Amino acid sequence: MIGVVDYRAGNASSVLYALERIGVAGRVVGVGELAACDRLILPGVGAADATLDSLRSSGLVEPLTERVRAGIPFLGICIGLQIVFDHSEEADTRGLGWVPGEVRRFPEAVRVPQIGWNEVRVVQEHPLVDGLPEAGHFYFVNSYYAEPDDAGSVIGVTDYAVDFCSVLAVENVAATQFHAEKSGELGLRLLRNFSKWDGSSC
Repeated sequence: MIGVVDYRAGNASSVLYALERIGVAGRVVGVGELAACDRLILPGVGAADATLDSLRSSGLVEPLTERVRAGIPFLGICIGLQIVFDHSEEADTRGLGWVPGEVRRFPEAVRVPQIGWNEVRVVQEHPLVDGLPEAGHFYFVNSYYAEPDDAGSVIGVTDYAVDFCSVLAVENVAATQFHAEKSGELGLRLLRNFSKWDGSSC
């Protein structure tokens, strides 16, 4: 079963509905239910500092980190991608530190937040993007973007003033900057792939 992490600030219900559409068992889970899940999704909207504050106040940071360190397949969505990094420029926020790297604000040359459909180009094979086109459109809402220290962890890239990481995978931790649950058939395909993924890179 996929657990959609409930920390009172995400869009768990939208992700749960998307899982129902593809016939995958999932439920919204809190701190006491993480151990019963074989996969976890952390969806998110809003700011990095507020998201981390909600995770802390819900008592989720330590048990969630323990499950991820133990190897459970994990998918972060939108802000769920940004907070897995070491640090974000948004309110000078310290992240979870699961993935080495920095989250930066888009340049002033473009409108922020980026809202709407944009192209994701798959740059390396991974089970998460199996069956997706080399270039396809997904739905974004973001003012910040991630720069992983290891370029080899970047699975998909998107152009918005800069080429940025829009799909990430590091061992059993995967994440998308776009909202897979709002990205039509391609987003549903990615979620279906995640539901079958064992946390390995092949």
